[in-house]
Amino acid sequence: EEYDAIRERRKKRGDRTKLVSLEQARARAPEINFENYVPPKPAFTGTRVFHEYDLKELVPYIDWTPFFVSWDIAGKYPQVFDDPKRGEAARNLFEDAQIILRKIVDEKRVSASGIIGFWPAHRRGDDLVVYTDETRTETLTTLHHLRQQDEKAPGKPMMTLSDFVAEEHSEHCDYVGGFAVTTGIGAEEMSLEYKDANDDYNAIMVKALTDRLAEAFAERLHERVRTEFWSYDAGEKLDSEDLIKERYRGIRPAPGYPACPDHTEKATLFNLLDATANTGIELTEHFAMFPTAAVSGWYFSHPESKFFAVGKIGVDQVEDYAERKGMTKAEAERWLAPSLAYDPAE
Repeated sequence: EEYDAIRERRKKRGDRTKLVSLEQARARAPEINFENYVPPKPAFTGTRVFHEYDLKELVPYIDWTPFFVSWDIAGKYPQVFDDPKRGEAARNLFEDAQIILRKIVDEKRVSASGIIGFWPAHRRGDDLVVYTDETRTETLTTLHHLRQQDEKAPGKPMMTLSDFVAEEHSEHCDYVGGFAVTTGIGAEEMSLEYKDANDDYNAIMVKALTDRLAEAFAERLHERVRTEFWSYDAGEKLDSEDLIKERYRGIRPAPGYPACPDHTEKATLFNLLDATANTGIELTEHFAMFPTAAVSGWYFSHPESKFFAVGKIGVDQVEDYAERKGMTKAEAERWLAPSLAYDPAE
């Protein structure tokens, strides 16, 4: 009965989701002008590893609002401190967090490890071809992306991440980047120390803080990518609020999230970076990252690149995607289940 109810809800939702064909969606790709655009060249191609990154450098990049949300205290930081209902609890929680955070940082109880990489790349259809070097003669791998198919108002583009990279036969070499970071090495051991002492509160606190530190690490490295390693916005001057609101050029979408909902693409990212060997982050069979205090994703530099949600997709795109990835249709449907606008069982 429960499965029937789920299927019925999906059917009703699907009835409300109007799609255009994949062919029509591709015809409505955003008109991004690459003719007068010279893609910025990174300071290096290949990868760069960061071991034992300075935790003190990451603390100012912590976004505290999601921290409070993880403790069921809704409200924006620091305004939540003045909330008549939640303010006192928020202030007390924050004070407790500072004690554990100082312990984590000063005693170096966790290790921050990360890796970034840049590779020559071009758009081929909805995919990105990644090359071994700038001669663009040897393919290293292919990144597969999905395009929006939800019906939109006339003139509204239907996007895929590949739109933000120059096409295959462009005279200019374009690039794509990738990263994986963790602040979770050592976190489990520290959390268990509190748990063994019957201090579940601080055991959870350690995990909540290392999750925030991982996001802060991703934010800090992205800033260094924009201003130093890829240097496409070397003069950027943003405060912490600007960073949290992503008021900068370029994006860092993560596989499994709305702009690229296929979790299996994380394997491609990890292979490119050799992320497990270089950072200690492992992928489970379901493509979750362990330690859980980890963040990974792609870097796009184009000034018109922006986040979007792929939304629901039709069977025509699933079949096309499966063929491009060398998957069966059933495999693709399994991994893309939340994105399907149809029920594969029907």
